[in-house]
Amino acid sequence: MAARPLWKGSLKLSLIAIPIRVFPATDSASDVSFRQIHQRCGNPIKLKKWCPVCEVEVGAEDLAKGYEFQKGQFVLIETDDIKAVRPVSTHTISIAQIVEGSRVDPLLIEKPYYVAPDNQNAGSAFAVIRDALGERAAVGKVALHGREFLVALRARESGLVMYTLRHGTEVRSLSGIGELEFAQATVKKEELKLAQQILTSFESDVDLSSYHDDYQDALRAMIDAKVAGQEIVAPEEPAQPKVVNLMDALRRSLAEVKAGGKPKPRAVAPEAGRPKPEPARMTKVRAKRSRRAS
Repeated sequence: MAARPLWKGSLKLSLIAIPIRVFPATDSASDVSFRQIHQRCGNPIKLKKWCPVCEVEVGAEDLAKGYEFQKGQFVLIETDDIKAVRPVSTHTISIAQIVEGSRVDPLLIEKPYYVAPDNQNAGSAFAVIRDALGERAAVGKVALHGREFLVALRARESGLVMYTLRHGTEVRSLSGIGELEFAQATVKKEELKLAQQILTSFESDVDLSSYHDDYQDALRAMIDAKVAGQEIVAPEEPAQPKVVNLMDALRRSLAEVKAGGKPKPRAVAPEAGRPKPEPARMTKVRAKRSRRAS
């Protein structure tokens, strides 16, 4: 099935305007979603909008937007008030500056979109801009869904990827995380060297897109089993790993890697550093037919 564009407009660079189409680059429809069910009768519930002061259910025609400017105090905002300040939908992405691709902080990236030429006539100009970008990023603004977004465009294969960007004020500072004080430790050279060797042994050219969501697969398998009338039995909890010190864990890990096996997670002793929990393992579901189904 051919992809459908969610936006059509122009990519503008100085006096050059290229007709383009913008497509969603990600798909969340494949995720398993749940509805809230009344356990007694098995039917989905309805969420009602309720006014606790008037003690009545409120219909859509009686709802208004409000902004809480002080605790418990609201100012009502009319639909026309919002329309008056919305950015004009110009259907143009104007490139304001070009930066090195590394300057686009991953923390600022909100959502990716694919960009393609609108028609064959626009293809040549589009290809020129794409190839001229190289590893750089074009930064501009676009009005989308009634909002103005800061965007960055980067070349990818035969097209462009447009990232909507968060503003700097939306990103929290690391300084607000007090637990990072625990990481201000003196690193021993011997431990650092062993850790670097272990990390190097894990280097790979495997495409990250080849990974898939094991949890979603397990959810679907479990749901299929439930639909078939089978009982779900959770696996036993794995035994806790034996506590060793960091240096011992590094040496054993390196030895196992060199032997061709992946190292088994081990906890770090308090004297070697702050204890770390074993990485969470994906729960595997096995099903057996219930007495009811049989």
